[in-house]
Amino acid sequence: MNVRPLSDRILVKRLEEEEKTKGGIIIPDTAKEKPQQGKVVSVGEGKLLDNGARVKAGVKAGETVLFGKYAGTEIKLDGQEYLILREDDIFGVIE
Repeated sequence: MNVRPLSDRILVKRLEEEEKTKGGIIIPDTAKEKPQQGKVVSVGEGKLLDNGARVKAGVKAGETVLFGKYAGTEIKLDGQEYLILREDDIFGVIE
């Protein structure tokens, strides 16, 4: 299923969190925090300005981004969990 976000929204798939700590301790599912990194799956057309012009998003599909812990809306498509964020919710791109 292909999903194209509208306006300045971005579809992101969260990256999986590590199962172990650096010291080798296995973290149970109940103690894990949701990762704040994800891979951009799809990007909307961009933000619409008051004068009618569009500003393209600063990220593109395939990039890895950082976002806030409680940012966006979680959705489930074809058994996969995704996050829909506004471009303002993205803090940066990991290069």
